[in-house]
Amino acid sequence: MRKIQASEAKTHLPRLLDEVERGATIVITRHGRPIARLVPEPSDRRAEIRQAIEEIKALRRRMPKLSATEVRALIDEGRKY
Repeated sequence: MRKIQASEAKTHLPRLLDEVERGATIVITRHGRPIARLVPEPSDRRAEIRQAIEEIKALRRRMPKLSATEVRALIDEGRKY
């Protein structure tokens, strides 16, 4: 999340909107205090989330099936770190 002064936001609004359109969140501050937040439109975000879910499902179909014992062993191994 990027922070930007209100005076700078006023000057560079088109560029900031381009960044938000690409998924960035920008906090606008005045005298160092947050006063506003620019966030992507939720409908655009839902499409990205749906796409990510489909990619995860496709990856799961390509991966070998693991038994419950193998999954438990991997979880336990991850907890060591």
